[in-house]
Amino acid sequence: MDMEIDLKIHQLSHELRGHEDDARGICVCGDAGIATSSRDKTVRYWVPDPTDKRKFELSKTLLGHSSFVGPLAWIPPNEVFSEGAIVSGGMDTMVFVWNLSNGEKIHSLSGHQLQVTGVVLDDEDIVSSSVDCSLRRWRKGKVVESWEAHKSAIQAIIKLPSGELVTGSTDTTLKLWKGRTCLHTFAGHSDTVRGLAKMHGVGILSASHDGSIRLWALTGQVLMEMVGHASIVYSVDSHVSGLIVSGSEDWSAKIWKDGVCVQSIEHPGCVWDVKFLENGDIVTACSDGVVRIWTSHQERIADPVDLDSYVSQLSQYKLSRKRVGGLKLEDLPGLEALQIPGTSDGQTKIVREGDNGVAYAWNLREQKWDKKALSVYNLPKLNGVDAVHSQFEKNSCLFIGEVVDGPDDGMKRPVLDGIEYDYVFDVDIGDGEPIRKLPYNLSDNPYSTADKWLLKENLPLAYRQQIVEFILQNSGQGGVALDSSFRDPYTGSNAYIPGGSSSMSEVSAKPTFKHIPKKGMLVFDVAQFEGILKKLTEFNNSLLSDFDKKNLSLSELEISRLSAVVKILKDTSHYHTSKFADADIALLLKLLKSWPLAMIFPVIDILRMLVLHPDGATVLLKHVEDENDTLMEMIKRVVTNPPLPPNLLTGTRVVTNLFKNSRYHYWLQKHCSEILDAFSSCYSSPNKNLQLSYATMILNYAVLLIEKKDHEGQSQVLSAALEIVEEENIEVDSKFRALVAIGSLMLDGLVKRIALDFDIENVAKTAKASKEAKIAEVGADIELLTKQI
Repeated sequence: MDMEIDLKIHQLSHELRGHEDDARGICVCGDAGIATSSRDKTVRYWVPDPTDKRKFELSKTLLGHSSFVGPLAWIPPNEVFSEGAIVSGGMDTMVFVWNLSNGEKIHSLSGHQLQVTGVVLDDEDIVSSSVDCSLRRWRKGKVVESWEAHKSAIQAIIKLPSGELVTGSTDTTLKLWKGRTCLHTFAGHSDTVRGLAKMHGVGILSASHDGSIRLWALTGQVLMEMVGHASIVYSVDSHVSGLIVSGSEDWSAKIWKDGVCVQSIEHPGCVWDVKFLENGDIVTACSDGVVRIWTSHQERIADPVDLDSYVSQLSQYKLSRKRVGGLKLEDLPGLEALQIPGTSDGQTKIVREGDNGVAYAWNLREQKWDKKALSVYNLPKLNGVDAVHSQFEKNSCLFIGEVVDGPDDGMKRPVLDGIEYDYVFDVDIGDGEPIRKLPYNLSDNPYSTADKWLLKENLPLAYRQQIVEFILQNSGQGGVALDSSFRDPYTGSNAYIPGGSSSMSEVSAKPTFKHIPKKGMLVFDVAQFEGILKKLTEFNNSLLSDFDKKNLSLSELEISRLSAVVKILKDTSHYHTSKFADADIALLLKLLKSWPLAMIFPVIDILRMLVLHPDGATVLLKHVEDENDTLMEMIKRVVTNPPLPPNLLTGTRVVTNLFKNSRYHYWLQKHCSEILDAFSSCYSSPNKNLQLSYATMILNYAVLLIEKKDHEGQSQVLSAALEIVEEENIEVDSKFRALVAIGSLMLDGLVKRIALDFDIENVAKTAKASKEAKIAEVGADIELLTKQI
């Protein structure tokens, strides 16, 4: 393909519609078709439309993942797969192999502890990468080797034509692998390496959260850096023509030639993945759920009506996303709102005028709304405190007018003096003075911003509060509590304000959160003891009547001992003095091991209450610390296939209650991975009580591992909590506890970057839009955290 063809503009050719949520991954399957993955938990396989060479039609929908699906790989047709196969990796930690001839799942590859981020073919093997920092090699449905490839999450993997593997990581590096040997580490990016691709005959392409794309020689030398995206770059691909395409959080796919951006294709959402077809067409996966094909060939361009429809989609999306002072433009009232009189002089009202938001201030004297570009009306420029304050008493001060659009979803931010800011407000001093610029970042304390700006512009500090109120109102932070104490940004001195306190707080400003961090442990401490004993007696009678199982039944003495145990547990007022005999605990443990699976849940329920009793927990600990770990044996038995809901419910509650006793914290931390894996299916159970029990266990784990500063454990808990909130049929309290766990983990800081890689911004936005007040509140907490990262 010559350069003249290369540089033709790509236009929409066709839209592949079918996914019900974000389209996340693309796999070009030769000329046979295209596979796509989605947040909707499906993989879809599209084949060329025989009646229209521009179009593809849905051939198969592959169902099996329990959470969103990401990376894909294609196995060409062979003796085993006559029509080829698809390999998929998901948030659910699974790798699946699908037969394209019938859409059936052939292999389920389980072993990763966290989200699978990449899958590639290496001869007849499959190699997968994961947020758990490992690479795993699979052969004929079995893992044959695994190793830690990075110290941080692995985000991407590719295979080079020469046979080596390349990985990209949250640690900002790429690594080149020959087998399990790292041949070279590529350092240069300043943030997560999110996407990789091979550049034909040249080297390796990398896409990064730092907003750049780099081309590397295999020696590690940077051959080219492409900068132009306004946010995270998620994906990159190349074509034999020399063209490169990249997809970004900034709603665009950009096409590059010789390091220069030759075209930017706007999308109605984040562009998660991009791929070239052999003919030079480009496939993009967008957060609106649509996969689109773009072509530079006239004969494959979409019909005019489809092109017009796409322009309309873009326009509607931009309008829905545009914000003015933290408010959605489409939510602002029109000019008719100005027909309602104000209530106080200087009251500010923002209304929509065309595609802009304009601020008006109520003029009490003239009983009308005045429109101004954000201005300080007749501000005096005097030196000296007395002069400033006497002059201030004679003037009205209005911070009003047209509002500058703030940051949203990674769009390009305003720049002042070479520095990017979230907002840059125009300030009219009046009296013929030039317009001044007031820059502000959401991570800044508005009081500090106001103080520094007033001093810089030689304006009176008396106007401080009004500036702060405007900043808060128009940056969407009206509910944030801040430290209002003044410290000179240049000298560190406190300000003299007549009538003010002589000493002022010097505590740095911190945002306040409604529900995070979570402190302390939650437990299940209510029990229906009479019902438990009744069920035990019923099961025992059943064993007595079964000749083959009669030997498992309890004697009258043992039944009396169980009754005595329950009596102690019911008497909570004497927990500080009551004791258990070793024989009491031994009897419970004997039943856990010997009774049929369907009969052990009332025994587990007694154990749940026992671990809340000081002495009961102490006696039980002896059986946990010996070679035969009783609790782990119980967990393994509880989750034996097929697991029974009553056993899962009581089992998760036992583990949850263990967090109350600090003597079990070491055991809980040590077995964190095993426990999370054992109970991982609970979040998708239709049993709402089981969902809540599991979510509570996850929340307790978050609290514990934050205290222990266990980074690996926190990553696993974060992944489990995200699976809960992603589940469609999760009950409200369970989702709330999982969100609190996520927020608490992010606030602690160890897994903030991993949370971003998990697309936590979208999780926060979805929660914030919930009709359930507490879900919306914790969603707002998490959203505020993402802005501080």
